[in-house]
Amino acid sequence: MEISPNAHRFEPLEPTVRDLWMGYARWETEYYPKFVGLQMEDVRVDYCRMRLPWRDPQLIQPQGVMHGGAIASMIDTVVVPAIASAYSERRRMATINLAVNFIGPVVKSDIIGEGWVTKRGRSIVYCQVEIVDDRAAPVAFGTVVYRIGSPTEEFRDLG
Repeated sequence: MEISPNAHRFEPLEPTVRDLWMGYARWETEYYPKFVGLQMEDVRVDYCRMRLPWRDPQLIQPQGVMHGGAIASMIDTVVVPAIASAYSERRRMATINLAVNFIGPVVKSDIIGEGWVTKRGRSIVYCQVEIVDDRAAPVAFGTVVYRIGSPTEEFRDLG
C-alpha cells in the first residue's frame, strides 16, 4: 500500500504559497501543531500531508500504543493548510465538526496523515482525512468541517 495515494489528485500550489504553508508547525510561535510535533510533508491545492513522529512516552498510553487524542489532533490539523492555501489573505478558521474513526493501533511507528477538501461553501469547508502508520497500515479516518471567517477578522501574526 502506498503511503500517500491521494497526492497525485491535487494540483501543485504556486511556489510562494507552498513555501509559506510548508513552514506550518515550524512557525516561531509555539502553537499547538508545533507543540504536538506535527511535521509538514506536502501541501497542494486543497490537499496536505503531515507526519507525527512516534514519541515515547509523550504520545503513548500505558498499553504502549499512540494515544487517540494525538491521532485526532492530526486529523483536525492536517486539513488546515489544505483549506487555508486557497485564500490570498489569512482567515480565522474554527473546527465546527470532527468525526474520528479508529481502525488500528499505532505501536512504535510514525503516523502519516493526508487531508483534503471535499467541498467548499462560502464560509464552511468539508474535508476528509486518512491516517496510516509508516508501513502504510490504516490507522484512522475522519471528516472535519471548518468555519472560515472573513479576511477582515483579526488574525494573529504567525511569525
